[in-house]
Amino acid sequence: MKKLTNHFAALGKDFYTELAPQGIPNPYSVCVSRAVADEIGLSEEWLISFEALQAFAGNIAPEGSQPLASVYSGHQFGLWAGQLGDGRALLLGELETTNGNFEIQLKGTGRTPYSRMGDGRAVLRSSIREFLCSEAMHGLGIPTTRALAIVGSDMLARRETNETTAVVTRVAPSFIRFGHFEHFAYRGENEQLKTLADYVIERYYPECLTTRELAANPYAALLAAVSSRTALMVAAWQAVGFCHGVMNTDNMSILGLTIDYGPFQFLDGFNPAHICNHSDEQGRYAYNRQPNIAYWNLFCLGQALMPLIEQIEGSSDAAQASALAALEGFKSEFPAALQAKMQAKLGFPDSQDGDKVLIEDILKLLAKERTDYTIFWRTLSTSVATNNFEPARDLFIDRAAFDIWLGQYQPRLQAINGWEGSAHVACSNLMLSSNPKYVLRNHLAQTAIERAQGKTDGVKDFSEVARLLKVLETPFEEHADCQALAGFPPDWASHLEISCSS
Repeated sequence: MKKLTNHFAALGKDFYTELAPQGIPNPYSVCVSRAVADEIGLSEEWLISFEALQAFAGNIAPEGSQPLASVYSGHQFGLWAGQLGDGRALLLGELETTNGNFEIQLKGTGRTPYSRMGDGRAVLRSSIREFLCSEAMHGLGIPTTRALAIVGSDMLARRETNETTAVVTRVAPSFIRFGHFEHFAYRGENEQLKTLADYVIERYYPECLTTRELAANPYAALLAAVSSRTALMVAAWQAVGFCHGVMNTDNMSILGLTIDYGPFQFLDGFNPAHICNHSDEQGRYAYNRQPNIAYWNLFCLGQALMPLIEQIEGSSDAAQASALAALEGFKSEFPAALQAKMQAKLGFPDSQDGDKVLIEDILKLLAKERTDYTIFWRTLSTSVATNNFEPARDLFIDRAAFDIWLGQYQPRLQAINGWEGSAHVACSNLMLSSNPKYVLRNHLAQTAIERAQGKTDGVKDFSEVARLLKVLETPFEEHADCQALAGFPPDWASHLEISCSS
């Protein structure tokens, strides 16, 4: 690995605690993402070396690393939780590559000052879920942190039962969260708040300083830019049927990346009110509430930035107006982005009157029958490609209701200019590239986890993790030898419970 730097460390001691990782004994490699390694310029020779294994386990420090745990605060399940922080993650440093700069973070290397009585460890179960979902989301084209590697150990940690531990190596341009800003704002530490905001603007949102109309108030411009990225991210979630499960403000990325994969789920049967997190007793983070929660979290970020916005605007009233204007973009950008994605799922290259009703009507029918979300959209895609809608029709009990919708959908398709020729191919290709065949369903992850834990025959088998990774990296392709991974979930899948400990 090339020598690391650590620009975040230059912010000062108020932002983190320096801490050496507490590695895991006798580590073994579970899986490595070659795609991430290529992205950040790591050679295959190094990836399979003893040095790499020990570095991923937290047992040796890569050259130039300056391990630290950052401090942040946040709202958890709608309530102010106060000081939080990297309780089981350490930022090693930053790699400068031809594709940009990437922070390298280890998750599961022991207690930090922010562990809140936790053990600071990650178990193999949750590590496999995070590793696979990070790369699955990237394969779907959804902004996300990435996962480079998992290493495991026979050392145990206590969750509901004793489980073996693991460390995930995570990669992202930055792991800064909304909660980092909330931390300093709620403590009244405006100087540190400004230092953090200036750092984020300079490194990740330079247009807030270089564009004249934005530079008039770069902190309001920052809020608007984060609102825009968040809107696009959540629209992508909704379109693909992804439930995050724990959208606390400390789990919201300042770069609009999906971060912290705990109790996530991709929908099986379509239920807009689905709650994937067993710990979410009130359903705050249900699938259909995610857009509103994202806006609520952005509002919290706006409150945290208010002291800086007010310094420039000169009055609290003007600052509030500026912040609200910055947040307003989410209200227009999210529905527009979601509408565009749903139109693509239907094969429409542009928007026309009536499209919104078509989308709403098919979603209502899917919800009424709890039709499998991923399978329906992929089947509809192949139906358009072959001009045979019987397979899609067979997914519904109330076929007459589907026929009514199809009677409105087909004329819309056939009215597209050039439908008998190139347009037909273009529409079906658009659908096949918008509707994945493979997503990381809970039962697929669970099967890979149990094999890795040796629950099948007493032997640790990581081959299913690798197989899933390969398929999920390119989820729109057919993968002829992996058709079973695109099938309906087994009955036992409905009994899987995923909580914040996951």
